[in-house]
Amino acid sequence: MHSESTMSEVPAKLGLIAGGGNLPAVIASGAIAQGREVYIVGVKGFVEPDLLKAYQGIELSVGETGKQIRALRDAGVEELCFAGIVHRPDFKSFKVDSRGLKALPKIVAAARKGDDALLRAILAVFEREGFKVVGADDVLESLLVPQGALTELKPSESNMADIRKAAFIAAEIGQLDIGQGAVCCRGLVLAVEAQEGTDLMLQRCAGLPEELRGRADKRDGVLVKRPKPVQERRIDLPTIGLSTLRGVAAAGLAGIALEASNALILDQAELVAEANDLGIWIYGFTNEEVSRSEKS
Repeated sequence: MHSESTMSEVPAKLGLIAGGGNLPAVIASGAIAQGREVYIVGVKGFVEPDLLKAYQGIELSVGETGKQIRALRDAGVEELCFAGIVHRPDFKSFKVDSRGLKALPKIVAAARKGDDALLRAILAVFEREGFKVVGADDVLESLLVPQGALTELKPSESNMADIRKAAFIAAEIGQLDIGQGAVCCRGLVLAVEAQEGTDLMLQRCAGLPEELRGRADKRDGVLVKRPKPVQERRIDLPTIGLSTLRGVAAAGLAGIALEASNALILDQAELVAEANDLGIWIYGFTNEEVSRSEKS
């Protein structure tokens, strides 16, 4: 009886389809700490080389779907998590195997509808093969942004007005499946996120005249990130890390606002400590707080 109970409590082996950035490594190490086995399928051209050195796994091109599925099955994977940065491929030239070729028409058709539709189509391929697809937050709930201020500083009344406006803009572009983020300062929309991603958007903000934004000695303006209303939340939840914070600092912004329980924070202790040193706040807002959207 005891041995059967123990066996039933062994957590499912986790497969990780890993793109670039730090998120796959954070998830893998967190899963190992929970007593889970981890198998990595690194996306060629994106996965961090150190990840494949640290964990059992294989590196395959994004279109080699059949090889990915076989590798995951051979490894005994039951649950599957997608994490990390993978840019949209050139469908005319990217490498595919026979299984990937079979799925390609649906994936290409979905890609024309937007990034979220594309991700849903890719996810569906693996679900049809019997894998249980889980989100990064299902594996590590501690990555989710809590409600309220994480830092010593909190948003001012003026900052909260910018948060409401940027949150409204982010929801609007998200509804169109364009992006997840927006930057506002004193009621002026400085930037919206599209295919370039958050870091390059913040670089654009840093290049704007200082009279439109804050500066290191007088920070103003906010970055808001929230899921798209059409979001498949098991893939591509809004995520911030140290590079995001440093981009916010370089742009002279006052803080970062994220939808509580609907965005991920990497290296949270280090991030909060550095934000405190820089005089930047990080805040988890609720839908109720931003419902009075500043549209004008």
